[in-house]
Amino acid sequence: MADENPTLHASLAGLSKSDWLAAVSDLCEEDGYFEPLGKRHFAAFIEREPTLLVSFETIQGMHALSDLAQPLGWEMVRNRDWSHLCLASDGDTWFRDPAVYGYVDRLIDDGFFDEFETVLFYGAGPCGYAAAAYSVAAPGATVLAIQPQATLDPRVTEWDARFTDMRMQDFTSRYGYAPDMLDAADRAFVLYDPRETLDAMHAALFTRPNVTKLRMRFMGDALQTDLLEMEQWTPLLAAAADGTLDEKWFAGCYRARREYRPYLRNLLNALDNDDRDGLIELLCRNVSNRIGGRRFVNRLAQIEKARGSR
Repeated sequence: MADENPTLHASLAGLSKSDWLAAVSDLCEEDGYFEPLGKRHFAAFIEREPTLLVSFETIQGMHALSDLAQPLGWEMVRNRDWSHLCLASDGDTWFRDPAVYGYVDRLIDDGFFDEFETVLFYGAGPCGYAAAAYSVAAPGATVLAIQPQATLDPRVTEWDARFTDMRMQDFTSRYGYAPDMLDAADRAFVLYDPRETLDAMHAALFTRPNVTKLRMRFMGDALQTDLLEMEQWTPLLAAAADGTLDEKWFAGCYRARREYRPYLRNLLNALDNDDRDGLIELLCRNVSNRIGGRRFVNRLAQIEKARGSR
């Protein structure tokens, strides 16, 4: 069973689904609220300071990405004292549910977003789609979307065969086409790896005057996980909220990849595929000298041995 008096520092890992939901509800009770939204969604609000993070997350993602099995946004509540509204789904739904539309409509009617000085919408993948799509509810907000889909309407994105089971869902009505919903945002940022073809094609649909596209080349298809593991997720959200995020700031943030082994392995694989022998040697020598790594050390030894045998 869940603890009787859980705190935001308590782990919710290992709880049954019902106990986990009860614990999340209890944690929101003192300074906010918990509200089920139909069968597959809920809203969890915690009020703190006048910066509001609106994060779209999945229950499964919370358990996989958070050591505490909590909404990722609670990291900003604990460490920055931000207010946080978590809109959560059970599985990937893209938040295409009349219950979610109605809830957001009520927030608009109640002037909820007007109570905060800064509003940041955040999500990744299907949740990145939702962050962009629902940001229209808070004109002037900032949006940070990682690998978002623009729509799954097959008339627009029939080239994306990853989510064919969702093509029967309505992406043409309310809060439908995510790029258009960004027109009311002050600024929006779309993060993607341009070598991931389908992600790059969706990113292209977000081309707008108020949208900055931030490329994470050679990183792959799980950018949210990569940012968390590189410990750049929190600084990225903070920079988006305080207005300092731009291409120059992100270039500095992204330098963390130089110490990140999954990125370095991806880069080596790409150079191998392109037969860039000279760059492979430079990469292996650089990584071997800085952080080691058996693969890079062994590859460098092979290159030097082959050169010596000539």
